[in-house]
Amino acid sequence: MSRWARTHGPFRAEDVAARFGLPIAPVRAVLERLAEKERVVEGEFLPGGRTREWCDAGVLKALKRRSLAKLRKEIEPVDAAAFARFLVEWQGVSRPRAGLDALLSSIEQLSGAPVPASVLETEILAARNLTYKTADLDLLCSAGEVMWRGLESVGPHDGRIGLYLPDRYLLLAPPPGRAEGKLAGAVRDLLERRGALFFSDLARETGAFPREIVDALWDLVWSGEVTNDTLAPLRAYVRGPASGGSRRQFRGRSFRSRRAGPPGSEGRWSLLPSPKAGSSLIGGSGGPPGPQAPTETERRAALTISLLGRYGVLTREAVHAENVSGGFSTVYPIARGMEEAGRVRRGYFVAGLGAAQFALPGADDRLRALRQASEEPQTLVLAATDPANPYGAALAWPEREGTRPQRVAGAQVVLADGRLVAWIGRAERNLLTFLPESEPERTESARAIARALASLVTGGRRRALLVAKIDGDDPARSEVAVHLREAGFLPGTRGYLKRTPPREPEESPVPGLRSRAGEPEHADA
Repeated sequence: MSRWARTHGPFRAEDVAARFGLPIAPVRAVLERLAEKERVVEGEFLPGGRTREWCDAGVLKALKRRSLAKLRKEIEPVDAAAFARFLVEWQGVSRPRAGLDALLSSIEQLSGAPVPASVLETEILAARNLTYKTADLDLLCSAGEVMWRGLESVGPHDGRIGLYLPDRYLLLAPPPGRAEGKLAGAVRDLLERRGALFFSDLARETGAFPREIVDALWDLVWSGEVTNDTLAPLRAYVRGPASGGSRRQFRGRSFRSRRAGPPGSEGRWSLLPSPKAGSSLIGGSGGPPGPQAPTETERRAALTISLLGRYGVLTREAVHAENVSGGFSTVYPIARGMEEAGRVRRGYFVAGLGAAQFALPGADDRLRALRQASEEPQTLVLAATDPANPYGAALAWPEREGTRPQRVAGAQVVLADGRLVAWIGRAERNLLTFLPESEPERTESARAIARALASLVTGGRRRALLVAKIDGDDPARSEVAVHLREAGFLPGTRGYLKRTPPREPEESPVPGLRSRAGEPEHADA
C-alpha cells in the first residue's frame, strides 16, 4: 500500500480498497499506521472533496513545488513606473479618504515605518487623509488607539519616529537604547515609580532647570524609552526656537498657553514598554504586570506581515530601505514559510529588483492590472521620504550627471503616472528633472511638473514657492520655464516665484469698524 501511494496523487481509502479488493476497515487501519510514521498525510487535497483523503508525504511536497513553480511563471515582471503606480494606490495616496477611521487605517499600514517628524503630518498623513488635522492624531493618541516612539535623532530639530497600534508595539518596535546622564536617569526612575507625569510634576520632583529637564526628556525619547500622550511636544521640537525664518508650520489652531514650561514639554510623559522585558506601558511598582515579551520568531513574523501590508509586494530593497535589523535575512524565512502555507506568492514581480519577491494575495493581480499606463495619468507630489515613494528605496534613482536626488526630510518628488519626473530639494529651490527623450512625452512631463508645483501653492500646502535653479542652471534656460509661466509662476531676479494670491479685504457692514486689511471704514454721508 505504501508503494502504491508513492506512485499516485491524493486518494481516498475507498480507492485503495477497490484496487486491491479489500474491506475498507483494514485499509484505513494501515493508512493510519503509515500516517503515524509520517509516510502519508491526511487532509483535503482534491477539489470539491468531502471525505478524508490521503497522500504520500513525498508526493505532496512534489505537488506543492510544481504548483508554486507554475504560479511563479504566470507573472511577467512589471517596470518601475507600474510598481510606483501600484504603490501609491496600495497605500491610499492616489485616492485619499477622509475621517478618523481612514486615518487609523493609514497609521496601521505605516506601523513602525521610520518617518521624519518634520513631514509626518504635513506631507505623509495629509497625503492619505483629505481632511487631516493635528487634533485627529492627538485624539487617537489620547484615546489609546495610537502611540509614537522616537527612533533616531536627525539634526537639532528633527528625528525619525514610528507610529504604532499599542497591541502591536512589542512585536514591531526595535529594542530601546538607554539615555546617558544623571538627570535622564532621574527622570526615568521617576516615571518608573510614579507612572505618567506632566512636566510640572517632573520639574517639582527633580528640582532641575526646565531647559535641562526638556533636554533629558528628548534624550530619553530618541533612545526609545519615553513617549507622550500627544504629539504637541514633537511639533514644538520640530519648530525649534521662535524665529522669523520660513520653517514649515504644522496645521492646527494655536493658542497662548497658560502652562509653565518651555516648548517641547507639553503633554504627559510616560515610559514605553520594553520589547525585551515586556514591561507595562505605564511603569510603577504598584501597576499591573506587563505583557509577556514576544519571542524572536513572533517578532519576525509580525515584522514580515507588517512589511507585506505596507508594500503589498515585498522586496529585498524595500526591507533594506527601512533599516531592518538583520536585513532581508530577518524576514526571508518567514516569507518563505508563508509561501509554503499558501498565504503569499513568490515570484519575479518587479523587473530589476532581487529575485526573492513576495506578494500578498490580490496584490499581484492589482500589480498586473496597472502594467499599462492610465489614459488619464495622475501627477502626484510626495515627500521623498514617504514610504509610498519607491524611488531611492525599492527602486534606484534614475541615472543623471551632476547633483543626485536624495531621500531626505523636506525633499519632494513629482510622479507622473508612476514615472519620476522631478525632485525638489529641501530648500524648495533646486529642481532636478527627469524628462523622457521622446516627444510628446517630454513636453507633457514638463507641463506636468509645472502644474504639480503650482498645485502646492494653489492647494494650500505652500504659501509661496521659489524655483531658483533647474538642473543646476538658470531656470529661464530650462524647457520647463515656459510651462512654469503658464502655471502662474513669475520670473524674477531670484528665479520663478508663485505666491498665494492676497485675499481681498472684506467690507465691514458696520460703519467705523476696520476692514481685514486694517483700513478704517467710513459711513456713507
